[in-house]
Amino acid sequence: MQENRSFDHMLGYLSLEGRRQDIDGLHDGLANEHRAVSYPIHHLASTVVAEDPSHTAASVDLQIGGGSMDGFVASYVATMVGRNIDNGDPSPIMGYYNAEDLPVYDHLASEFGICDHWFSSVPGATWPNRLYALCGRAAGSRDDRPLNLPPLYNQPSFVRHLDEHGVSWRWYSSDVGTLRMADELYCLGHHGRFAYFSKTDLPWKAKLNVRVQSEDPSFLEDAAQGTLPSVSWIDPSFGNFNPLGLRQNDDHPPADVEDGQDLVLAVYHALATSPLWEKTLLIVFYDEHGGFFDHVPPPEASDDDSENFGNYGVRVPAMIVSPWVPPRIVSKTVFDHTSIIKSILLRFCAGDLERRDRRERLSTWLKSGHPRYMGTRVANANDVGELLTNDAPRPAPDHDKLVERAAHRATARDHASAADQQQPDESLSDLQKRVLAATKLLRSRGHPTNRP
Repeated sequence: MQENRSFDHMLGYLSLEGRRQDIDGLHDGLANEHRAVSYPIHHLASTVVAEDPSHTAASVDLQIGGGSMDGFVASYVATMVGRNIDNGDPSPIMGYYNAEDLPVYDHLASEFGICDHWFSSVPGATWPNRLYALCGRAAGSRDDRPLNLPPLYNQPSFVRHLDEHGVSWRWYSSDVGTLRMADELYCLGHHGRFAYFSKTDLPWKAKLNVRVQSEDPSFLEDAAQGTLPSVSWIDPSFGNFNPLGLRQNDDHPPADVEDGQDLVLAVYHALATSPLWEKTLLIVFYDEHGGFFDHVPPPEASDDDSENFGNYGVRVPAMIVSPWVPPRIVSKTVFDHTSIIKSILLRFCAGDLERRDRRERLSTWLKSGHPRYMGTRVANANDVGELLTNDAPRPAPDHDKLVERAAHRATARDHASAADQQQPDESLSDLQKRVLAATKLLRSRGHPTNRP
């Protein structure tokens, strides 16, 4: 689950430049107007957007404009004014990347499937969307609630159901795993359920082909050995305050999207060369659009709290990668983040999609760690399994050129020192500040410094 990019911003080029008429992406004439000035869509010259757009609930409401999708520039201007940026240029909010900027996504879109109606769960900020992805609901707000700094929530997550049924799972990350912040049950301990994505900075070529199983395995080792659990969740690196010194690769501005491409390629390559490839479904998606332009109005959503969460958020990129997915498919099904929970529960514990709370003894329902009904949104979500339509698994397509390109870039990047890559606290994004604050608090409660 990456951060803060819209569908049109990352994959809209496929229809505009790639002549993929099967994709609901960008087309000529799309623009936003602000103070009698038109700001059209355009290709971005840099893979870094320096100024992070606002994606609070109020900002997203302005951007959506009741479905007109015409408030993105106005919102970005307001953001820069609020940050005392004089004569700021709002045009990047209408910018997009293309195949040259995003070679890994271009490969995945050609060789596997994309969803052009995958909406963020909430027209709002990071944590409400991440909570919907993990717990099927947010904490009563479309914003990162100010009271939750550090962002430690107590929302029962879907992994409780996996534990109840003895289904294996592991949370892979570079920083403290986001599950520890979402579900209080997993806040401390459970160390066998959490592991690092890798033990060193993103490896390439020989380093990528890990074959040695260590005492504390990483995702790359588990994939290479064929020892991945039934369900794996991968958090990107949110910043350089993790103990391994990994670069920020979550795509949250001002992160370089090329670093995000390297991360997705590392995951894809690890799975494509794993003994488990024929059993694999990889979903690459984003928490929310981060304020970047998208032209498709979000539809209504079925929810237990329809007053606050009765609409989906803005569209986000979503790619479905599996040997069971035909090449170049485009799904028009409406998905959101709860579709992942729905798909996991259908695969491993389908009965838990029913509401059983009232039929169980109170003592059972109240016991620590008891799974909770995941809610109306999950119950009504569409299952991504509908895209696995091949009669038999197919071999992973050749992607050597992508690895070569990443290796060349990594070599050039090695000249930068760790000090140069480290960000001072005052320059951190809101998300980074919250992850850092949560990390410090968990450490103060006894969480080991060498554990994610």
